[in-house]
Amino acid sequence: MEEGMNILYDFGIQSTHYLQVKYQDSQDWFILVSVIADLRNAFYVLFPIWFHLQEAVGIKLLWVAVIGDWLNLVFKWILFGQRPYWWVLDTDYYQNTSVPLIKQFPVTCETGPGSPSGHAMGAAGVYYVMVTSTLSIFRRKKPTYIFQCLNVILWLGYWAVQLNVCLSRIYLAAHFPHQVVAGVLSGLAVAETFNHIQCIYNARLKKYFFITFFLFSFAIGLYLLLKGLGVDLLWTLEKAKRWCQHPEWVHIDTTPFASLLKNLGTLFGLGLALNSTMYKESCKGKSGKSLRFRLSCMATSLVVLHLFDSLKPPSKIELIFYVLSFCKSATVPLASVSLIPYCLSRFLGQSHKKSL
Repeated sequence: MEEGMNILYDFGIQSTHYLQVKYQDSQDWFILVSVIADLRNAFYVLFPIWFHLQEAVGIKLLWVAVIGDWLNLVFKWILFGQRPYWWVLDTDYYQNTSVPLIKQFPVTCETGPGSPSGHAMGAAGVYYVMVTSTLSIFRRKKPTYIFQCLNVILWLGYWAVQLNVCLSRIYLAAHFPHQVVAGVLSGLAVAETFNHIQCIYNARLKKYFFITFFLFSFAIGLYLLLKGLGVDLLWTLEKAKRWCQHPEWVHIDTTPFASLLKNLGTLFGLGLALNSTMYKESCKGKSGKSLRFRLSCMATSLVVLHLFDSLKPPSKIELIFYVLSFCKSATVPLASVSLIPYCLSRFLGQSHKKSL
């Protein structure tokens, strides 16, 4: 089993080495792709855009992103996947041959296990939601030539994005090829599953609370169970600190617990927002039907969330960092869904009264 995995890992190392040598001038492009594919952009950019264009799509997009990333964490804890940037330096597989030279980058040194790829899984799930939702908006009973062209263009674009994300993660030595393939397939499965789940669109706050609590309890229970069996689930953090060429490239916000709390905070924040009085008075009121109001909410949300994202929780004390990460993540949908629309509806309402 170990020998088979080593052969698979060696194939991945050779793939990374080939890409880095053949496309060394494309370094900035692959870094950009990896940054764009980060789930943070799904929360801070894609969600406010889609929510204020089509609420149901925005809600589904957030659920797919959160549940997909939670499943990614569980899979990683179970599968114990290595990462290329540390495996190539840590293994004795190359003891009789020269070790392939693998470059590292500022976005390489993630601290969690490698399988499946979170970037590939997130991009596959989130972009699948956007493509299928866009097609459903323009779909007619009898498909037209224009719709068929749109269908082809969107799916070609979708797979072009997935290919670039996968190549980016391999190029940056963050993942092996089989890990990004597993990520894409897993992301597709999660997104397609949510195409058949309708209860998320009218879920009460109590349901959001219990689901958040269940996801947190399951993850902590799995961690404690495996730890009780003698499995150290934080083994990758030591690998990252040991083999990353620049210590400052190792960030605490890439640890499994940071990812868990950010996702749960986002989901709980969405529940708070959708069940708040501010949301019902603004987005569900008369002003919520106005395209001008929706576009104003979208633009304001993007600006405010961009500024809010620049605020980084202090990371010296891990517990405080995790709690603040949860709160910060909960604020994102809360601001975009309820607080900003409420303030704008009040402001526009006052402006309308003054004009009269």
